[in-house]
Parts: sequence; C-alpha cells; structure tokens
Amino acid sequence: MAVLAVQAIARTGLVPAFQAAAAGGDAFPNTGREFLVVKNTHATVARTVTVASQLPAGAIPQGAAKTNLAVQIPALEERWIGPLDPASFNDSNGRAVATYDTEADLTVGAFRLA
Repeated sequence: MAVLAVQAIARTGLVPAFQAAAAGGDAFPNTGREFLVVKNTHATVARTVTVASQLPAGAIPQGAAKTNLAVQIPALEERWIGPLDPASFNDSNGRAVATYDTEADLTVGAFRLA
C-alpha cells in the first residue's frame, strides 16, 4: 500500500501530480478537507474504488450496517471522491484507505483546499 502525499490547492494554482494506483491500495492523511481524484484511462472498462469505513462495531447504531464508500469510475473518466469524515473513514494512522477492483489503468492523487 502506498501513502499518497496530499497536494494543497492554493489561490495561485496547482500543477497536480498523479501516480499509478498501488496494487494493495492507497492511503492518504485525512483531516476531512482532503479528497481523492481517480482517473481511469481504460478505453472500455469501468473500475471501482472502495474507501473502507473504519467505524468500530460499537460505534455503529444497533441494526445499522458499517458502509464502505464504493465509487465506479467509467472508462476514460475521473471521479473526485470526498471529503471524507475522519471519524468514519480514518484508520489508526489518521489516513483514509482506498482499494481498487484492479489498479490497472488507474492514476490517483490526493488533494486539499489550502
């Protein structure tokens, strides 16, 4: 699993950097102001990104289900995912974790409004 550096979007602009999605997924520091951008470069096949809910069983109201966030990225499109509530999506390291049905043809970047 790779840890993505969060890129701050400032008033003066940002040249965004993207990297190949990691086979084991990607994590990024999350304060609730960040979001993940995922680009699918495959010409015909959609891909799915899942951000795992990190809520412990005791934090979920009785009868409710712990829900992961699954986002489908159609072929040749991108999705901006977030912001993500830290109480729901952060792991013990303060990071949100995204996994992919396959990392093939995906590039990712983590961003924050400055």
